[in-house]
Amino acid sequence: MNQPQHTETLTVLYDGGCPLCRREIAHVKGLAEARADTGLCFVDISSHSACDPRYEADRQRLLARFHVERADGSRLDGAAAFVAMWQRLPGWRILAGLTRLPAGLRLLELSYRGFLRLRPALQTVARRWERAPLCGAALSKHLERELRSDHAGETGAVYIYRAIATLARWRGDAELLDFAQRHGQAEAEHLRLIEAWLPSTKRSRLLGPWRLAGWLTGALPALLGRRAVYATIAAVETFVDQHYQAQIDHLQTHGGPEGLLPLLLQCQADEVHHRDEAALLAGSPVAWPLRAWCKVVGTGSAAAVVLARRI
Repeated sequence: MNQPQHTETLTVLYDGGCPLCRREIAHVKGLAEARADTGLCFVDISSHSACDPRYEADRQRLLARFHVERADGSRLDGAAAFVAMWQRLPGWRILAGLTRLPAGLRLLELSYRGFLRLRPALQTVARRWERAPLCGAALSKHLERELRSDHAGETGAVYIYRAIATLARWRGDAELLDFAQRHGQAEAEHLRLIEAWLPSTKRSRLLGPWRLAGWLTGALPALLGRRAVYATIAAVETFVDQHYQAQIDHLQTHGGPEGLLPLLLQCQADEVHHRDEAALLAGSPVAWPLRAWCKVVGTGSAAAVVLARRI
């Protein structure tokens, strides 16, 4: 029996920052690629929303529940979205057909809502299994120094966004607060992941100063407004991207403990997303006083890395 041909493209909107979603979508993509007629395409809204205004406006709502988008721009979410996707996949059409039974779709929706309540805890477990080895895994002296600088940098980043969030609340700036909270959560996750690799005895002894430096780096531009914040973040993340790339190049050339390269690649991807979103929001041209400040921030970040490697 021939499988149905699909002329309408169905866009699957998924959260690439969620380890559960990544695993599921990887499986679905494999099935879709095996059959070229599924009519499915995939958009990671966690990394592409900044450059696509169609998804940026509804980003938080789209990340909160699973969505698919029809060719006419209308969207399905929750159980209905899963059914629409399953109908395109070999082996999953039977499951989609079961939802036609009395109350079938409603039961699936109730199950999905139950899963959403458990998702934060499941994400934490999945991330630990996916990325975190035993603390103290065999690290060369070079990698130990680099991870110490990463830990110091991510500590500072957490405090950058805490400062921005504090000032955004004080100013009543909901847009800036959302920006700070979203990015701050990613930086806090990076910090937890790096701490799983780096024993506490190997971390920088200057974490207090790094926290203070991070706070000031976030608070000072936040006093001036959104554009100053966005330009500052773009400058910081430009340096961080280069810093992670140097470590990635080292691992690809010399090798290292299993699991460390994927962790650094994921951290770098998040930082690049932060940089690109901030640069887009900052706009251009940037006034010379702000360019000078960003130059100071970049130079200071480089100096902090050198110091963190040693102390």
